[in-house]
Amino acid sequence: MTAKIRVGTASWTDHEPFYPPAYEKASMKSRKIEFYARYFSLVEVDSTFYHLQPAHNFELWAERTPADFVFDVKAYGELTWHHRDDEGRQITPAAETFEKFSTMVSPMRAAGKLGAILFQFPPWFTFSEEHLEYFQTVRELLPEDTIAVEFRHRSWVEGEHLDETRAALSANRLAYCAVDEPQVGSGSVPPLVMVTDPHYSMVRFHGRNRTMWYGKNLKSSRDRFDYLYSRDELVPWAERIERVAEQLTGSEVHVIANNNASNYAIVNAFDMQELLGLEVAGGNEVPAEVAETRQMREE
Repeated sequence: MTAKIRVGTASWTDHEPFYPPAYEKASMKSRKIEFYARYFSLVEVDSTFYHLQPAHNFELWAERTPADFVFDVKAYGELTWHHRDDEGRQITPAAETFEKFSTMVSPMRAAGKLGAILFQFPPWFTFSEEHLEYFQTVRELLPEDTIAVEFRHRSWVEGEHLDETRAALSANRLAYCAVDEPQVGSGSVPPLVMVTDPHYSMVRFHGRNRTMWYGKNLKSSRDRFDYLYSRDELVPWAERIERVAEQLTGSEVHVIANNNASNYAIVNAFDMQELLGLEVAGGNEVPAEVAETRQMREE
């Protein structure tokens, strides 16, 4: 049975001008997820990368979304080897932190709305035996969850390392996350697609802003992802995603637009829904501002 394909965006709090002006009022900002969920059945929670949150947040988000809605959740930065101590040394992820993270998402898990946990590793997390072994730790400490792994260094998929990477991910039932991103330097991973979890796969779109990919002193991380895909750029990906869905034995493929500048992620997520033969905008009328951006792109 072909896997179900879901399309969504990274975060739901950005994407201006997608939301009506009323949602910018302080009393309405917490309700944005309800508006977003009219148009998509999937979203990625990115704020969890920066800090652990009260489990109550996840309970509220689950309550405010339809029964078929799911959340992918980004792993906390310590768990993906981003944290350093006061002397600049990397902090080894602690079992206690895994436990806190798991407890945090437990209401969403209980509601049946936890999609995948995304471990997005940094550029300095390069191919090594130690790092290969860490995949087993991840699986042991989150034994029942669907987990996706995104690399930001080419060493994982170059030469003979590719086979070892594939084998390690497959052995621990971790899904390789395919990415579309600027191809500049060792911190860019090629647009490789491979199935390492027979029940799940993920694809993320970061845009192709070569100039800002390694930009320093950015006003916002959104500057790095300031890119609007053309439909022609997305067509080959739609074909790849459909092929992946055919390989999976049920379950799901998640497609995430992370080009979060202006309303670009929303526009391209609607594009992908259309290209994949899914119901565009959840069957709702495309908001005027988004329709305008799509029209201007084609002119």
